[in-house]
Amino acid sequence: MAFTILGTGSFLPEHTVTNDDLAQIVETSDEWITQRIGVRSRHISETDSNVDMAEKAARAALENAGVKPGELDLIIASTITGDSISPGTACMVQARIGASCPAFDVTAACCGFLFALETAAGYAARGFRHILVVSSERTSGIIDWTDRGTCCIFGDGAGAAVLGPGDGLLASRFITKGNDEIINIPTNYDASPWYKNEVHKSRILMNGRATYKFAVMALSDNVRAVIGEAGLTPEDIDWVFPHQANLRIIQEASRRLPEIADEKFCVNIDRCGNTSSASIPILLDEAHRAGKLKRGDKIVMAAFGSGLSAGAMVIRF
Repeated sequence: MAFTILGTGSFLPEHTVTNDDLAQIVETSDEWITQRIGVRSRHISETDSNVDMAEKAARAALENAGVKPGELDLIIASTITGDSISPGTACMVQARIGASCPAFDVTAACCGFLFALETAAGYAARGFRHILVVSSERTSGIIDWTDRGTCCIFGDGAGAAVLGPGDGLLASRFITKGNDEIINIPTNYDASPWYKNEVHKSRILMNGRATYKFAVMALSDNVRAVIGEAGLTPEDIDWVFPHQANLRIIQEASRRLPEIADEKFCVNIDRCGNTSSASIPILLDEAHRAGKLKRGDKIVMAAFGSGLSAGAMVIRF
């Protein structure tokens, strides 16, 4: 169905912030963060913008795929931390790499990469041959660094995949349960002299307990369901690439899916944190470049987050 992944790429800022570093600016500790979230350090941009990171991940994916920018038929970017409302990240990546194809952004928070892949599948079915999907997030810019409940979770980074013709997409499923009470990132449009409602600062607001409950359900239930829709069994799956939101969420989902060995669940949250929509493509690229991911492997990618939304895909790599 629709496409195969030809190549992957990623970029992480050089600067890292450890839990001990965070303990210098907010009341927390390495033990508290590690036990509750599973993060030990995260990459935080000092000079790279959202588009800078997206461009570097995109170039790496194109090189890995052996595809030139001029061969691209479409670019889709997913982000909630664009450098500007308009032009979008995809448009600026197109200009930076020298492509000449249409380009646009999707906004689906932590599920953004999967929603972008699903969108790309529709274009691929219409005959678009080479599609670049890139997810870039500079979440450090929208965090309340005085709130230990959120500031210790997130990190910056970008990941990308180049798609080509093929039958790699075996099944996909998506759900949305509209809700702005559990996770919310308000905008800050405060220029109007006539607007009378309160305008909130643009920062991540999250009910951790409710998020955890939704995430565990979404991850375990969607993975099991999408595997069945692909005509496979859990034992057929070679790797699971879950959104890196919280190590305990991944571990609990793994416990609920005993047919899939724990070691098949790929994890990098300990050193990258939650990079929102970029987490799965970064994880995918790391596994690919390490030689862990082989052609023909059957993989599941699953994400959940603000929306509330969740998605899962089974892909033959």
